Amino acid sequence: MSDAIRLAPALRGELRHDEPMAKHVSWRAGGRARTFFRPADLEDLQAFLAARPAGEPVLFVGLGSNLLVRDGGFAGCVVFTHHALTGIGSAPLPGPRLVVVAGAGVPAPHLARYVARHAGAGAEWLAGVPGTVGGALAMNAGCYGGETWNHVVSVRTIDRTGVLRTRTPQDYEIGYRHVVARDGAEEWFVGGTFAFDAGDEAGAMARMKALLVKRVATQPLSLPNAGSVFRNPPGDHAARLIEACGLKGFAVGGAQVSRRHANFIVNAGGASAADIEAVIDHVHATVRARAGVELVREVRIVGAVEGRAP
Repeated sequence: MSDAIRLAPALRGELRHDEPMAKHVSWRAGGRARTFFRPADLEDLQAFLAARPAGEPVLFVGLGSNLLVRDGGFAGCVVFTHHALTGIGSAPLPGPRLVVVAGAGVPAPHLARYVARHAGAGAEWLAGVPGTVGGALAMNAGCYGGETWNHVVSVRTIDRTGVLRTRTPQDYEIGYRHVVARDGAEEWFVGGTFAFDAGDEAGAMARMKALLVKRVATQPLSLPNAGSVFRNPPGDHAARLIEACGLKGFAVGGAQVSRRHANFIVNAGGASAADIEAVIDHVHATVRARAGVELVREVRIVGAVEGRAP
């Protein structure tokens, strides 16, 4: 059983042990985390990380929309930012652009709506990202022609000792679904400052609505999924390759390649993490064998295979 307890008096967050991660990932499948922490605020997170054992694996999770935890569980600490690092507001920086500061736990669609309501433009695509600001920063999330780091002015990070830093895009190697610190630092995003063009609320809201209508029409949103499983290869689309290989509907246990969108794997009912990973592996191997293309996963897989020590 998962048990919620209060931390020591100096800390105000919520700590859980043996926490089922299926409750916190959009696939609704997978194992348990040994330690799970939701900080009360940034200072609480600093104190918590500073007290963790030096060698303990740490995983930051927002909405869990790009993550699979294997059935054997994650033998480390999961920091949950959603409902925690959620501040958002405008920054008084010079120039005509709208500058917004948002915490890592802010859902990307909330940022899109905030920008629209404050006469900004260019954030509409964020309404279709099923994750948080922190996750969008970590993978340079994008859709419908937009990418997260096209709008980044600076980011705030935290390391495993609780030290905060402010960094700029020049500190990172940034590419398609790829963000890596140039100095190799082990840090996590706790917030970002973003710049958007001037616009008007009505126009931005209309564009946002049109994108969401398209998303509902083309994606299997009625079933648990993790969005696009593979990156699009240069000059092509992963969904086209997967469909061309006849893989729509391919299933292992309760996990299935969506019949609506071939780059989505859905939990059609009772799927284990092992089922989902088996479908991912089969799709990867089949596309490589038949199309000669090495698809690269967008989703992150962590933890131990069930029955093996994590």
